[in-house]
Amino acid sequence: MLKSDATPARKTMSAPDRNPVPKDDKRTQIVAGFLRQLEPAELAAEPVIVEGAVVDQMPPRDAEPAQEPRQSSAAARAAGEIELKLLVDADRMAHFNAAPVIAMNARSKGTHKRLKSVYYDTPERTLRRNGLSLRVRRSGARFVQTVKTDAADDPLRRGEWEASVPSLAPDLALAMPFIPEKLRGHLEAQPLEAVFTADIHRHARMIDLPSGTVEIAFDLGELTADDNSLPVSEIELELKSGSASTIYEIALRLAEHGAVKPSIRTKSARGFDLAAGKPPSARRPRKLRLDASVTLDEAFATILRSCFLHLLQSLPAAEDGRNPEGIHQLRVSLRRLRSVLDLMRSAGALSNLDTLRTEAKWLAQDLSAARDWDVFRLDTLPTIAKACPSIAGFDALDRLAAGRQSDAYRKAHDALDDRRCAIFLIGLGNWIEARGWRNDVATEDLGQLAEPAIDFAQRILSAQYAKVLKRGRRFKSLPAEQLHRVRLATKRLRYLGEFLLPLFADGKSARKFSHRLAGLQEELGAFNDMAVTASLLDGLGAEPDCAIAAAAITGWQARASAGVQPSLQGTWRDFTAARVPWSRQTQQA
Repeated sequence: MLKSDATPARKTMSAPDRNPVPKDDKRTQIVAGFLRQLEPAELAAEPVIVEGAVVDQMPPRDAEPAQEPRQSSAAARAAGEIELKLLVDADRMAHFNAAPVIAMNARSKGTHKRLKSVYYDTPERTLRRNGLSLRVRRSGARFVQTVKTDAADDPLRRGEWEASVPSLAPDLALAMPFIPEKLRGHLEAQPLEAVFTADIHRHARMIDLPSGTVEIAFDLGELTADDNSLPVSEIELELKSGSASTIYEIALRLAEHGAVKPSIRTKSARGFDLAAGKPPSARRPRKLRLDASVTLDEAFATILRSCFLHLLQSLPAAEDGRNPEGIHQLRVSLRRLRSVLDLMRSAGALSNLDTLRTEAKWLAQDLSAARDWDVFRLDTLPTIAKACPSIAGFDALDRLAAGRQSDAYRKAHDALDDRRCAIFLIGLGNWIEARGWRNDVATEDLGQLAEPAIDFAQRILSAQYAKVLKRGRRFKSLPAEQLHRVRLATKRLRYLGEFLLPLFADGKSARKFSHRLAGLQEELGAFNDMAVTASLLDGLGAEPDCAIAAAAITGWQARASAGVQPSLQGTWRDFTAARVPWSRQTQQA
């Protein structure tokens, strides 16, 4: 277990061979340089409260915390970091600090601190690549080392372990119990280096509401990596006691007071991207884990948290705009969210579903053009231009498309900047955290939420699978518009499979079925791609310099679509021959 503040920390850093680190070590020089930036007044001791070791129930999977008795799940969760950030304009920070929800519920005027931190990793970024961060923070005369994990399955909750250290130099031995065992050898063999620093002025206040207590921190400052810097202007809402929905309650009231952007992107993530000169990454959704014994209520909560986590993780890259995967993953997250909201209708009439679905659809529609032009410029056009080098006009067509792409991105960014988007996201998080569907569902349907989710899953998957088969009758002779209907039914079955197949024990059967289902959806998607491309080309107009190239793209896709028919028919046969993993025969096999 990490040492508490009352426990003396080791006096010197040690290298893997247990010898003291040389004084001229590069890491030591960087830390010393950072210390020289401190003003003389800051070097004097000042009363700063730093809590002792904090243990959360979400350590890295392979971590082996101390040999003390395990805490109960409820107790561990209460000790962990449960936090949401609101990004705001720096010149509006004082405006938010005076918001009624704070003025009326704050215990006091709060405390002001200057927090100076150094973030460490190996030259190969071993910690970062494995979802970990290691930081040493100075606040007054105190130094606190913190190990954190990325969010795993919940947007607000992360693992966090703290201990006092004597300086800004990290003590790797204190961190090791909370590092996955498979990484410890790498860390012992590679020196840690200072990657970036954070210099933050924080005004922290405690807010008490009937539902819980939240520490609200107004952070202004910057992150620095070599000669590059990035401003920080954010409001952190961290739960201290009570329900996590309290965070969203305060966030909603602040969103009504002014423009905010909800975020779960950490200073660590921003700093490492700054140091690497990279745009924010956009991740695919994590695979769900659902125990076969969970209730339908618990399954809904897990699936919704997964969709919301994917949505929030995709936002930074979409807002940044340099990585086209950002807009793509954000649209995927919104489709997944709409799919689970549709799924929940099967459990009974829920009054808030239509409102949430409408907002998700609005946001997705304002992102769609940006994604369509990304695909056209990054995939469709260059692929066909390379295959048809003798045809003129592709460069002119690309320049024209680039202008439309810029317009589409402006529309997407306007939607993401809209207060409507922020209120939708915060309201969605609040609804999920408070399990608002329990209040929405009709009394006669409440009992179904307590039933095993696996029974519900068998009914829903069986019904949607039957719909796919029905629409695919006489598949070989179906016209394009009927194939489009098969594609829509297939896409819905695929999302339902992502949500519900983890409930079934036969993992091999589920993976095989999912693989064939994904292959069918991908091939059916070729017809939809043709329709999207045709729409984009129509919107560009028939400019002479582009007309021949546009005609070549249309002809190429028509030929490719016709040529895929035999392959598509084979994919359909493979799909229909696959054993469905939710059947009772499969479960008993």
